[in-house]
Amino acid sequence: MDRKTVNVGIESKKEVPAEALAAARHQLGEHNGINMSIEASNTFTFKDSDAMNRAFLGEVGPKTGIYIYSRHLNPTILNLGRQIAAMEGTETAYCTASGMSAISSVLLQLCNAGGHVVAAKTLYGGSHALLTHFLPQKCNITTTFVDIVDLEEVDNAMIEGKTSVLYFESISNPTLIVANIPELSKIAHAKGVKVVVDNTFAPMILSPAKLGADVVVHSISKYISGEADIIAGAVCGPADIVDQMRDPHEGPLMLLGPTMNPKLAFEISGRIPHLSMRMKKHCKRAMKYVTKMKELDPNLDVLYPGLKEHPQHSLLKSMSNKDYGFGGVFCIDMKTEGRAYRLMDKLQNNSKFGFMGVSLGYYETLMSCSSSSTNSMLDNKEKEIAGISPGLVRFSVGYVGTFEQKWSQFTKAYSEM
Repeated sequence: MDRKTVNVGIESKKEVPAEALAAARHQLGEHNGINMSIEASNTFTFKDSDAMNRAFLGEVGPKTGIYIYSRHLNPTILNLGRQIAAMEGTETAYCTASGMSAISSVLLQLCNAGGHVVAAKTLYGGSHALLTHFLPQKCNITTTFVDIVDLEEVDNAMIEGKTSVLYFESISNPTLIVANIPELSKIAHAKGVKVVVDNTFAPMILSPAKLGADVVVHSISKYISGEADIIAGAVCGPADIVDQMRDPHEGPLMLLGPTMNPKLAFEISGRIPHLSMRMKKHCKRAMKYVTKMKELDPNLDVLYPGLKEHPQHSLLKSMSNKDYGFGGVFCIDMKTEGRAYRLMDKLQNNSKFGFMGVSLGYYETLMSCSSSSTNSMLDNKEKEIAGISPGLVRFSVGYVGTFEQKWSQFTKAYSEM
């Protein structure tokens, strides 16, 4: 029996809310189970030798029910890709073994040797290291880092005929700078440059493809997973780019082997339907925390786009999908590494407010000092340029426990500072 895809009747992805996009397709199981089946095979058979040859020539494929090898495409992974593409409002998506494999595959697809990237100066440390060290040394692909808020600087950094990609995070890690996706996309497209946006901090909150981006990447390990138990990534974009990326002869997704495991794809697919509810809980709790923190200590240096004094507060409000808030991450700048460590130690070990950990999107609150953890690969000058203080503590807000209970835990620890 052919597996059936149930469409939920979305006529125009540009007009519907993010919740509807996330539920746009539902794959039934092989025997009409309400959950899709797991295709655990790493290779597939063909009805005859001619079909095998035509598959490798690209003349037949998944649209006609023919698969070659799971490193190239697998039905279970393909279905998860459909779900995530629907969530982001893109034509297609491909799921990978990690967020970094998604990012590196996209950049290697869009840039040739000797190519050039313009990127935000504030990025996740792994992305910064990829652009600063690996790509120049191994591929002769160079990067100019810019203040993503300064549109003129971004425009001037692009080299006509050489720059291939403008790369930034929708909400930057860890400084929570919000990128003006529509304006940045206009600037890049005017020069023939592709826009790649890492939307890991803002799934459901922002839809970069609808705002002008060409490709959207995710670390599924974070909010989309929600349980801090898996490593995975996704590339979302137009079919002409994603199909080239998995080309059997030239595509980085095929040749470098970053494909997701189908058993993991099945597990993640069951978490997509409640991502909307989880994101709203993260955002609502974060907003309550920062509001109370400013009341507790007006001198406390709190970074959060939901605060009216945040420089991109109005921008995020104008771009975001309705009712999702301003994100589930906020930062407190304790100024020094020592004070940051003391606060985290007390919050974890004395009051049990949360855990010291470097991921985000978990249902418990996770805390990290970005300068000495996720961005430790930057040197001191790079951290200064990126605006990452030695005492910047990043909070990924959980939603378990009552707010009153958690707030009392925070105030207890803070009073002991």
